[in-house]
Amino acid sequence: MTAAPSPAALAFDVYDTLFPLAPLEWRFRAAGIPRVLMTRWSDHLLRDAFALALLGGGHTFEEVARGALRDITGHQIAPAAEDTIIEGMSELTERREAPAALAAAREAGLKVVTLGNGDDGPTHALMARSGLDALVDGVLSCAAPHSWKPSATPYLAAAEALKIDPDRLALVTAHGWDVAGGARAGLVTGWSAQLEGRFPSVFTPPDVTGRDLVEVVDGLLALK
Repeated sequence: MTAAPSPAALAFDVYDTLFPLAPLEWRFRAAGIPRVLMTRWSDHLLRDAFALALLGGGHTFEEVARGALRDITGHQIAPAAEDTIIEGMSELTERREAPAALAAAREAGLKVVTLGNGDDGPTHALMARSGLDALVDGVLSCAAPHSWKPSATPYLAAAEALKIDPDRLALVTAHGWDVAGGARAGLVTGWSAQLEGRFPSVFTPPDVTGRDLVEVVDGLLALK
């Protein structure tokens, strides 16, 4: 296996990487929706996002998230309850080690951005509310190219925005499917085990693996 090149920039995934979605459970309960349906909603959202990645986008993240909520509840969810859950995605709390991971990359002289499937507005709100916006050089999303990860377009667009070759951009994510997409686009990949525990066996392993975001960043910096 060829050694991965040293990265010039790091792109962090957002939902369930920098910001866990688990705290949304209480909003489901407050809306009268069984908490077990939160996992079904998340899976439904990803299913539709992956289909759109193949079809070429066409909808915003919020539209897909709202559509998934309506589908899992048989279109019985009240508008106010739907708003409560969607608004909660702009009010999540960052992972404990997220600031240290971002700071370590910045201190090493690397450019640092976010690259999530979420829309620009909520992602900017998340970063500003948590104070993490001071630790990144940009907030990128899939809204600009009207495409979705794990299709190649968002990863390549991020490298282009940073004015670097794709193999100098490292992706930091907690999703195996995101690693697979980034690797196929030519990025260096770092996977944090915080969400999935074990890396999915159907995908080629990432260049760097860590128990949390700090370990992943440290591993990527060691490639220098």
